[in-house]
Amino acid sequence: MKLATLCYLIDKKENKTLMIHRVKKENDYHEGKWNGLGGKFEAGESPEECAVREVEEESGYKMINPRMHGFITFPEFDSVNDWYVFVFTCDNYTGKIIDSPEGNLQWIPNDNLTSLNLWDGDRIFIEWLNQDKFFSAKFNYKNGKYLNHEVFFY
Repeated sequence: MKLATLCYLIDKKENKTLMIHRVKKENDYHEGKWNGLGGKFEAGESPEECAVREVEEESGYKMINPRMHGFITFPEFDSVNDWYVFVFTCDNYTGKIIDSPEGNLQWIPNDNLTSLNLWDGDRIFIEWLNQDKFFSAKFNYKNGKYLNHEVFFY
């Protein structure tokens, strides 16, 4: 079992979202995909602490008041582990963008997000980030291929 966070930094003025194109790490399960920022929990971290740390490590930005939108279960996502992911957005951050060790960072117009090379499930739940509801979802993949999902909104 892996606990992780996924966060989307939002520039409301420019109507853009910071995404990372995963092309730098060796043996990266996400190689070639575009993702939000985030990663695995360290011992003793809360979801918020993990999200803040991961975003700063990957982008140079320090989030202020991240907003949790939901929780996603990915059974055997990497063909071995179940991943449990807390999903955040943040439109209040400080700092300067860095050259990320994870991939190439780019501010993407929100209207273009779902046209990127995303995981198929990401195309679905990214739309939920604009709703004023909390979600709990499960996305099923087999050998990297999306099968189906279920979701509850609160």
